[in-house]
Amino acid sequence: MGKKVIVIGSGFAGMAAASFMAKAGWQVTVLEKQATPGGRAGQLIQDGFTFDKGPSWYWMPDIFERYFAAFGKLVQQYYTLHRLDPSYRIWWEQGFTDVPAGLDAFKSMLDQWEPGAAIRLDKFLQEAAFKYRTGMHKLVFKPGQSLTEFLDRDVIKGIFRLDIFTSVQKHIHKYFKHPRIRQMLEFPVLFLGALPENTPALYSLMNYADIVGGTWYPEGGIYSVVSAMHQLATSLGVQFHFNQNVIRIEVEASSAKRVITANNSWEADVVIGGADYHFIENSLLPPTHRSYTEKYWAQRRLAPSCLLYYVGLNRRLHNIRHHMLFFDVPFHQHAQEIYTTRQWPQDPLFYVCAPSVTDSTVAPPGGENLFFLIPVAAGLTGDDEARRDHYFDRILQRFERHIGQPVRNSIVLRQSFANTNFVNEYNSFKGNAYGLANTLRQTAMGKPSCRSKKVNNLFYTGQLTVPGPGVPPGLISGEVVANEILKHFSRR
Repeated sequence: MGKKVIVIGSGFAGMAAASFMAKAGWQVTVLEKQATPGGRAGQLIQDGFTFDKGPSWYWMPDIFERYFAAFGKLVQQYYTLHRLDPSYRIWWEQGFTDVPAGLDAFKSMLDQWEPGAAIRLDKFLQEAAFKYRTGMHKLVFKPGQSLTEFLDRDVIKGIFRLDIFTSVQKHIHKYFKHPRIRQMLEFPVLFLGALPENTPALYSLMNYADIVGGTWYPEGGIYSVVSAMHQLATSLGVQFHFNQNVIRIEVEASSAKRVITANNSWEADVVIGGADYHFIENSLLPPTHRSYTEKYWAQRRLAPSCLLYYVGLNRRLHNIRHHMLFFDVPFHQHAQEIYTTRQWPQDPLFYVCAPSVTDSTVAPPGGENLFFLIPVAAGLTGDDEARRDHYFDRILQRFERHIGQPVRNSIVLRQSFANTNFVNEYNSFKGNAYGLANTLRQTAMGKPSCRSKKVNNLFYTGQLTVPGPGVPPGLISGEVVANEILKHFSRR
C-alpha cells in the first residue's frame, strides 16, 4: 500500500486534494464532521424543496473543466450545465436591469447608459482577459512559499499589466463614468471580501469571468458539483468517513502521527487540513506546534459573513430571475458597516437566488425555491431569532415591493443560517463565510501558509490559505497542496 494521508474536511479543496493524492498512488482517508460531503457547500432537503446551503454562483467553467480533465474526465459525464440568459438581474432604487449573456447585447446596454462605453469595454476586457489568463492559469497555482515562484517570464513581462498596485475601483473608474456601470463592474469583487477601493485591479479578471465566461447553472444545483467530485474521488479509491468530528492531531517529534476523532484514531504519514485553518491550529494542535499566534489571526482582514434564509413558497412568482442583486439602497453605508465599523447593517443590500426559475426539481410542483443572502461583518454576535426575523422582514418588504407581488403569506418553509451557525457547523473563524479578504497584503505569501511551519507533515488547503476564497480557487487549492506534498516527498 502507498503512504497514508488523512484529509480533514470534504469541502471543494479537501476533496480536490484527496483526489490528486489518490491519483498519485497514496492511500487517502477523508474525515468529515457532517453526514454528507461538501463542507460549506452542503444541501438542505425538506418538504420537497432542495437548497444549496452555500455557494450558488457557477463562474469560470474552464476551471471545472480543467479539474475533471486532470483525471481524464469531462464535466458532462457528471452533470449538465446551462448558461443563464440573462446572467442576473440588478434591482436599482428605480427599476431593474437584466444583464444579458451575449457580449453584443451587453455592449449595447452600456452604450445606452454612457455613449462610447462599448468601445471602452473592449479595451477593458482585453486587459481583464490578460489578467484572467495570467491570474487563473498561472498565479493561483503558486503555493506562496517563496518569492522565486513568481520569477515567471510571462508574469514578469506583464507585471504592470496586472495592475497589482492599483485598486479595482480606480481601474474601473478610468474607463467608465456612469454610476450603474461602475457599480455593476465593482460587484463581482465583493465575492473576494474587500471593498473595491482596497482590492487590487488584478481582480478585474472577475469581470472577464462574468461578462465573457458567463453565469452557468448545473442541473440540480451546485451540490451536483459536490456529488461529482465525491463520485470521482471514490472511484480513485478515496475512503470517506462521515460524522467524524476531529478533536486532536497527535504530534510526535514535530510530525503529525495520527488524527483523533470522538470514536476513532487514524494513523497518518501526512495530514491535510481542509477544515477551517484557525480551528485546526488552535483547537487540534498543541500550542507548541501552532504556526501563527492569536495576535496574527486578530490582525487578519476577513471577508464577510452572511445572514442566509432558505425559503419555500407554495406558489410560483413572476417577474423574477435565477440570480437577483438588490442595489436599491446606498452601497457605501452598508460597506462601511461590513468592513470599517463592523456592526449590524441598518439598511443592507442583499441577493436572492431563485433556482426554481431554471430547475423545476428544486421545489414541489407549483412551488418556488428562494435563497436570500445579506452580507454582514465577520465576528458579529447577537444573531438570535429576533434579529434574524428583523432582517428577513426588512428585505422581504423590499423584495415584494420590487417584484410587485405578495410573498409572505405563501411561505411554507423558512430556515435561517448566520454567524453562530458558521461557527458551530463549520468551526468557522469569527463566523466568516468567505475566508480572508483578498487585499494586496493578503495575497500569495501574505496568506497563512499551505504548509505548517512547526509540523513537517501537516499541510493546509481551502479558503484561508492559497489561493483564496471561492469555488474555483478551492479546486485549485487542493491541487496546489497535493503538488507541494508530492514535491516534498520526492526529495526525501
